[in-house]
Amino acid sequence: MEIKVITICGSMRYSKEMMKISEELELKKGYAVIQCIYNIDGGTYDETDGSILDKMHKKKIDISDAIYVVNINGYIGNSTKSEIEYAINNGKEVIYHEKVV
Repeated sequence: MEIKVITICGSMRYSKEMMKISEELELKKGYAVIQCIYNIDGGTYDETDGSILDKMHKKKIDISDAIYVVNINGYIGNSTKSEIEYAINNGKEVIYHEKVV
């Protein structure tokens, strides 16, 4: 069985939910999950840090088969929209946590 590698994408306001979702995706779905672990304390980053983190996250998408968008209550912020666009442009599957309307 080939294991699908997915990167979690979404607003860090849902970091706790993302950790739980990652666990479920690995244990119940059998995915290998790349999860963001920064910003757990709700801090903010300056522009330089944000740029570095964006590049690192895009590299995670590069090495993944798909992204899993955590869109709780339908929320998709600008960074996540950029990640979705990047994934689509690079032929990655996009999976949404909640149905997109």
